[in-house]
Amino acid sequence: MLGEIPFDPEFQTGASNAVRVCLRVQPGERVTAITDRETSPIAAALRRELREVGADQRVWVLEEEGNRPLTDMPRAILDDLESAAVSIFCAQAKTGELPGRMQMTEVVNRRKIRHAHMVNITPEIMKHGMCADYDAVDRLSLKLLEMARTVRSVRATTPAGTNIEARMTPAYQWLKTSGIISPNTWGNLPGGEVWTTPGEVNGVYVVDGVVGDYLCAKYGDLKDTPLTIRVGKNRLVSADCANRELAREFWEYTHTDENSDRVGEFAIGTNIGVRDVIGNILQDEKIPGMHIAFGHPYGDHTGAQWVSRTHIDVVGRAFSIWLDDVQIMENGRFLVTA
Repeated sequence: MLGEIPFDPEFQTGASNAVRVCLRVQPGERVTAITDRETSPIAAALRRELREVGADQRVWVLEEEGNRPLTDMPRAILDDLESAAVSIFCAQAKTGELPGRMQMTEVVNRRKIRHAHMVNITPEIMKHGMCADYDAVDRLSLKLLEMARTVRSVRATTPAGTNIEARMTPAYQWLKTSGIISPNTWGNLPGGEVWTTPGEVNGVYVVDGVVGDYLCAKYGDLKDTPLTIRVGKNRLVSADCANRELAREFWEYTHTDENSDRVGEFAIGTNIGVRDVIGNILQDEKIPGMHIAFGHPYGDHTGAQWVSRTHIDVVGRAFSIWLDDVQIMENGRFLVTA
């Protein structure tokens, strides 16, 4: 039983933030929590918080529902989600499991469940990124959201060589996932970003932070072996790296289907409690800066009409960012205040 699993007392601040601040769980609310054996100590901390607020909770352990990787989310879990007001996915990503997580988020989107997505959560993240002041992160995110909704282009550069520009389209909506989760938009935790599907992206992006999905756990922090990608008319043109295995795997991942090489997300990280890359995409994509993702555009939220079976983020360091002609960040430091 998760309630009997010991966990680090330092998890408790992050667990309280997740349950009480980010999800605003109320007494008696139905909560579906999904975890795995590797992540069970963190899930146990979350479960204690859920019990203390008086939630009606059901916790599922993926390995108890089938052999991993689970390419489909188990039917029993999907059925349980149908009656939930709140859900938490707190587990490690396995190769080939993204379609199953998409089945989960389809239910979340359709039923407007307040959902916290904590894929690849680690003890380090629970002690750092999850301890941020999420009310302050939300205020900054809202300020940037208001600015971004009217821009025609976003440009970003870094000392490592990134020089990239995204042209925006009014047809696609900007959103914030600041950690304060609403029924309208599920969010990753730790939170802290404003994002959209871009109209067209061109330029060079030097990934001296991390790449996403299961490649993150395999390759970690890329500071010493950056991946340089080139984008033309919103499609991946090339991917070069001294680590040829990384370049090959990234290229293969981004050519899984006809839209896997298409930029589906353009985002600005807003978690001012996160200072540097730790080698984990869940937290690293929230660092103040700019990141993009190839593949699925989460069109249920942005309005994009195309789809993909894959989605992989890339993160760099020390960004300077301009919204049209207004500079909002210099060398990773925001120039705007909420």
